[in-house]
Amino acid sequence: QVQLVESGGGLVQAGGSLRLSCAASGRTFANYAMAWFRQAPGKEREFIAGANWGGLSTYYTDSVKGRFTISRDNAKNTVLLQMNSLKAEDTAVYYCAAKGGVVAGLSSEYAYWGQGTQVTVSS
Repeated sequence: QVQLVESGGGLVQAGGSLRLSCAASGRTFANYAMAWFRQAPGKEREFIAGANWGGLSTYYTDSVKGRFTISRDNAKNTVLLQMNSLKAEDTAVYYCAAKGGVVAGLSSEYAYWGQGTQVTVSS
């Protein structure tokens, strides 16, 4: 079992920044691929960014490339999502997720999820 707890969400104006944090506990964190998803009202959960176990291989959906950065600190069992140049369309609940193996874009492949943190961007 892996337990995930997100923090860092909130209300920010368009163009601003937020940093989300996901703290993991349980099994060896370094063995898992980590990802961030988001879900806006009435929409499906969407893959945002992912990092494989070493953190050197990272992946992003096109809409956040150049604005968001995922990083992980295996010594601290933490994965971060730095979000810059935020837009109103980034408003959603953001989830941290973990899976064995490598990063995948489908939410159904992730076994472990956090409870989510709300990000609201005002225009």
